[in-house]
Amino acid sequence: MKHPIVTPAAPGAIGPYSQAIDAGAFVYTSGQLPIDPATNEMPDGIREQTAQSLENVKAILTAAGLGMENVVKTLVFLADMAEFGPMNEVYSLYFTEPFPARSAVAVKDLPKGARVEIEVIAVR
Repeated sequence: MKHPIVTPAAPGAIGPYSQAIDAGAFVYTSGQLPIDPATNEMPDGIREQTAQSLENVKAILTAAGLGMENVVKTLVFLADMAEFGPMNEVYSLYFTEPFPARSAVAVKDLPKGARVEIEVIAVR
């Protein structure tokens, strides 16, 4: 059984997908761009974009009754792998040990010209 998670505290879906799906024991978020849901704008720098993407993730998890401590897996998409270090510095502020498993990949382009997009899997 699956149920969509929807919150105005994170950017709304811009296509045929949900912000997240609650699948019982797990919550799967869609990739979160660094869009501020209040302004519909993206910050410029990779540090600020990483923080906004993770704030969007946090808002979705909160709507599901979870927190960042429930995250077991993350996937980070970067437009430029040279920005891994600054992204990682900000990322490390959002998680504590035991840290979630993570993949980080560079992609050719991200939607709306974003420099980072982050999705997570969380467990109840």
